Parts: sequence; structure tokens; C-alpha cells
Amino acid sequence: MLDLTKIAVDAMGGDGSPKKIIDGIVHSHKLNKKNFFKIFGNKIKIDSLIKDKLSKDFYEIIHTDNVVKSTDSPLEAAKRGKDTSMWLAIESVKKKETDIVISAGNTGALLVIAKLNLKMIENIDKPALSALWPNKKGMSVVLDLGANIECSSKNLVDFSIMGASLYKSLYPNETPNTALLNIGSEEFKGNEIIKETFHVLNEKKTNNFNFSGYIEGNELMDGNVNVIVSDGFTGNVALKTAEGTANFITDELKKVFKDSILGKLSAILNFSNLNRFKKRLDPRLYNGAIFIGLDSPVVKSHGGTDFIGFSNSLEVCSRIVKGNLINKIRENI
Repeated sequence: MLDLTKIAVDAMGGDGSPKKIIDGIVHSHKLNKKNFFKIFGNKIKIDSLIKDKLSKDFYEIIHTDNVVKSTDSPLEAAKRGKDTSMWLAIESVKKKETDIVISAGNTGALLVIAKLNLKMIENIDKPALSALWPNKKGMSVVLDLGANIECSSKNLVDFSIMGASLYKSLYPNETPNTALLNIGSEEFKGNEIIKETFHVLNEKKTNNFNFSGYIEGNELMDGNVNVIVSDGFTGNVALKTAEGTANFITDELKKVFKDSILGKLSAILNFSNLNRFKKRLDPRLYNGAIFIGLDSPVVKSHGGTDFIGFSNSLEVCSRIVKGNLINKIRENI
């Protein structure tokens, strides 16, 4: 167990829990046997789902009946007590019993409880919510996605450093290109905060990333930039727009191929190409938002994903720990 990555898992958060969570753990273990899971939730339910599917050398169950509800406000979730599965999972990282924590539960509650339990990394004022997005050449890290509606230029500079550190922890052999999401590529475009951030980053000397200036919304998927930085309001709108566009395209293609005999025949003839397209847009492959800036990493799995999506977010957890994300941020900040 000493050389295993220890992941604290809130087993009671999200739709279809704890079954989805446990199925995700079992599936993840089949692909990567270098993780140990400290699972928080109802022991009777969890034990019946995991028994005979995973060796006890790779997991431990910590029982609690109390859970954070999806309908709880962040304040209600915090008041629910320190014995909820979410709180206990985060507390285990605080106590250094585990390396990283993951939950598919209430996002607002997770952020608030994490901030109540964990300290900020020195010299960082605000944590950020980041995620992986597909692009034409691979993957991008995008932040902030909603944790901070208003940001100063210092916050955006910090997000650039944290985002680049996250990218390098996931892809250690690459140096990312980092850019600020803006309404134009010219230096005079944007508000005063983003223009000030541009000048700070343009003059900053670092081996952590290459600063590529501004990026517009229609260039997000080109793959020329690996770390995309914005305030939480702009980032969240961009995220939801991208998700909605992907769903629209997928749904419209389904209609085209189902509405007529010719469409069905085309679908059969192009089955392999359509399958590749479907996999490329499959949100389960990119599941797992990362709350960074705290002294321990916190991962938020989408509440509506299935066990495959949760399994993928567990792999993100493993790669973050192996890539020494927190140390990379401390070194570069």
C-alpha cells in the first residue's frame, strides 16, 4: 500500500450512487492497479456492491449514514455536519491519510467544504475550478470555470501558473502554450483587468509555460493553446456553450441517420467513422473538474456521469498525484 496512490472517494454523491461510484472504482482497478481507495459512505450498501469484485488490499470503507444532498445549498451542506461522506473524504486529505479527494456530489458544497478544511497554497488568493477540454491536437486545461465570478489581474496570473502546472502534471513531457480568453486578439481589446494581466504575463520569465497572448472563443478547439485562462463567469459560459454545441451536433446527427432509409444505410456504411466521432465527443472521456489552489487537490466528477465517466475521473486523480501537481504550483508561484 505504501507505493499506491491513495484516493479518498465520496461514495454517496451524484446520480445512481453508491452503485455508480463502486462500479467506477472496480472498472478503474481493472485498468490501473496502482491506486488504493478510501471509500466514505454507507458501509452496508458499499460492501454489498464491492464484495468479491475487489481485493481488500486495495480499499477501505469508512461508514457514515450522513450525506450532502444535491438540493443542499453550500451553507446547508456545511451545517449538515462533519460526519457527511463528503466532509469526511475531504478531511482525510487534510489529515494526509489520502493524497487526493473526489466526489460526484453537490459542486457548491464540495467547494465550500474543501475551503473550510484545506489551506490555500502560499501566495495564492483564490482557488480555481479547472477542467480538461478536447481540441484538434489533444487536450486543453481551461480555468476558471465558475469558482470566481470576479477576478483581479493577480488572480488571472495565478490561474495561468496553476493551469500550466496542472497541464505539466498530466503531460510531463510538454510545455504548454497559455492564453487569456478575450473578445479579440489585439492588445487593446478587453477590459482593464485582462489587459493588465496580458502585460504582466508578456513580461514574465518562466519555464512553466509559453505565453501566447489572447485567444478568442472560436479558437478554443484549434489545439494551438493548451491552457486557457479566464474569470469564472466567462469560463463557465464558454463551458456550457461548448457542451451545448456538442450535444446539439450529436443529436442532429442521430436524427439525420434515423429519419430515413437512406440515412440508416449511410449510418451502416459509415459506422466506424461515426463511432470514432462519437468517442471523440463522449463527455465521459473528459470527466473530472479539478479544484486547484488549495494545498491538496480536489476533483469533482460530473454528478450525471456513469461508472465509465467516474472511472476516467479516478485516472485523472492518479495522474495528478503522480505528476506532483501541488509541488509544481508551489515551485512556480
